[in-house]
Amino acid sequence: MSQIAITDARSRLASIIDDARNEPVYLTRRDRPVAAVVDVVLLAQLLEDAEELADIRAVDQAWEETERLAETPIPWDEVKRELGLS
Repeated sequence: MSQIAITDARSRLASIIDDARNEPVYLTRRDRPVAAVVDVVLLAQLLEDAEELADIRAVDQAWEETERLAETPIPWDEVKRELGLS
């Protein structure tokens, strides 16, 4: 894990960006990480994964609520038919 103080980072921005292509570079203030510089491809993948995980959690919560309320799910084909989508 690469770390650099924010005060030192100001004069090394180009090299920090180069380093971030290989691994995140953590910016510190008073020896505590406060931010990170990451490769844009890694950031895009992390955001995509986070969105996917949020979707999975939402589905899990919906199923748990369905079970808790003892509801019977309505099949998607029936919903589409009722809405005139099929």
